[in-house]
Amino acid sequence: MTASEHENRGPAAVPPNLGGSTLPPVEEKQNSRSIGELVAGISERFSRLIRDEIELAKVQATAKAQKIGVGAGLLAAAGVLALYAFGILLLAAVWGIANALPLWLSALIVGLVLLLICGVLALIGIKSIKKSNEYVVDPKSGIKNDIEAAKKGLATDE
Repeated sequence: MTASEHENRGPAAVPPNLGGSTLPPVEEKQNSRSIGELVAGISERFSRLIRDEIELAKVQATAKAQKIGVGAGLLAAAGVLALYAFGILLLAAVWGIANALPLWLSALIVGLVLLLICGVLALIGIKSIKKSNEYVVDPKSGIKNDIEAAKKGLATDE
């Protein structure tokens, strides 16, 4: 075989009997997409990215609202129990003045226990509301990070 009989298949296509490799020829990957298609793809991906960031913000806001709801519910329960405790303490004061020690003392003990429960529920509710501040809804920083990542990706493609 002469050199003119071989088709030009690049440096990896030298026949093995001439000292070449048996590896397949290296094919250069050519991007057949036009600039318009590339811009359309970037635009579509950016739109999807923005929609995803908005969805993330919705999820974060829902989580924060749930935390606030639990805290508000516990505070409401503490308020209702405080009303009962106040009623019992008033009843205990009335019976204490009107009757002997055992009746009002038992009512006073019940009232103090209810007040203790109210205090515990109020502290748990306040802690839950403060804990909801950990969930900061900030889609702007996520979008900024995505734009920076896209810029870095475009810079490495060139």
